[in-house]
Amino acid sequence: MMNSPAAPNVARTGALADVAVLMPAYNGQADVERTLASFAENALIYALIVDDGSTPPIVAPDVPGMQIEVLRMAKNGGIERALEAGIEALAARGFRYAARIDAGDLTVPERLAKQRARMEAEPKLAALGTWTQVVNRAGAPLFMLRPAADASTLRKTRMLRSPLVHPSVMLRIDAVLEVGNYRVQYPAAEDLDLFLRLMERYDCANLPELGLYYELNEGGISATKRRRQIVSTLRLQMRYLNVLNWRDWAGIAKNLLHFVTPYGALQKVKRALFARA
Repeated sequence: MMNSPAAPNVARTGALADVAVLMPAYNGQADVERTLASFAENALIYALIVDDGSTPPIVAPDVPGMQIEVLRMAKNGGIERALEAGIEALAARGFRYAARIDAGDLTVPERLAKQRARMEAEPKLAALGTWTQVVNRAGAPLFMLRPAADASTLRKTRMLRSPLVHPSVMLRIDAVLEVGNYRVQYPAAEDLDLFLRLMERYDCANLPELGLYYELNEGGISATKRRRQIVSTLRLQMRYLNVLNWRDWAGIAKNLLHFVTPYGALQKVKRALFARA
């Protein structure tokens, strides 16, 4: 499945000693370097890049204040398998928290410290995201994503809109493993699959503040695997449907509408809806 040496001796000092950044990557060396360079914390940061069969292979950049390891998958198997392997590797290295980010996205200063402090204070939290500024490839702002902050509201609206912005999330690793880790059963919707399983046993929430700049990439999963993502999301919506919750039905209708809405038109609608939200 992967080509990696035994777990190395990882520096475990400082306020973030039990936190690891988890980034899957397929090619895009420059995006990897730019994303990791955006982290700014008052402690040493450990980052695990899961190289999903890149050609040429991803090389760990030299980033001040950061210790970086590259875990190489034997071949390109998709983000679901890369994240599954990454969580297993971090558990083997003794980390408690995995802070997700994708190559090309940028984080805000002290995001990790804020998320860790909240999760330490609330042991029932298994996933904690942040509000997210969506930008284009040039970095220009497009719209803001402000998912609900509290766990109760997220449970009610989880089918109507994405409960957490995946690359902004910090995960409690033991909880992720307890519910079965990332899976391949729902291609391109591996994040929603995980969040729904976590919500059955734990809480998920969001910090109501900006934590991530998400780059809208026309070549990304949401664009190139859109139909697969919609089908996977519909399967999850039917699997977890609460017939008494009108929001679940509205979420299904919304997802069906995505089938007949061109991707470009959908992005324009999102900009209009979220520009002032």
